[in-house]
Amino acid sequence: MTESVSPRLREMRWWDIDPVLELEKELFPEDAWSRGMFWSELAHARGAEATRRYLVAEVDGAETGSGVRVIGYAGLATAGEQADIQTIAVARDHWGTGLGATLLTELLTAASEFECAEIMLECRVDNVRAQKLYERFGFAPIGFRRGYYQPGNVDALVMRLTTDPDSSSAAGSPSVQGTEIHD
Repeated sequence: MTESVSPRLREMRWWDIDPVLELEKELFPEDAWSRGMFWSELAHARGAEATRRYLVAEVDGAETGSGVRVIGYAGLATAGEQADIQTIAVARDHWGTGLGATLLTELLTAASEFECAEIMLECRVDNVRAQKLYERFGFAPIGFRRGYYQPGNVDALVMRLTTDPDSSSAAGSPSVQGTEIHD
């Protein structure tokens, strides 16, 4: 049962790593991020030189007696005018509530604040739910990364959203390192 209170979004902090890792391992058992990966990302998320934006979604778990519960998280990395959506995850009992779209909207807002004209992401080829979400927001498939998700050797679908009106469509960036481009 989902909590009746609307989720609150806030900046992810170091004390969120343990509950985020629990959710990460539940949702992505074969290719879950490590504690060190989250620490490394958060190390670049604050201050004047920040190149990352990480969020958590939380609810009060009064119905379950669990206090505050992290039910989702998302992260974005930037380099110059390009942003990469690193991760978006929503607890299974909150699938279909719009939380994934809310998290994605916040990441796209952050990309705009970082003045990124292009947003990239990788998505498991078997994660149709996520692909449909990204397509609703205007992301287009541009290629594959073979065997990207390990240890399962699952391919990644590479998707791109171009936000700069002066740049061309998917052909605006002719190569993405390690990606088979199919324009």
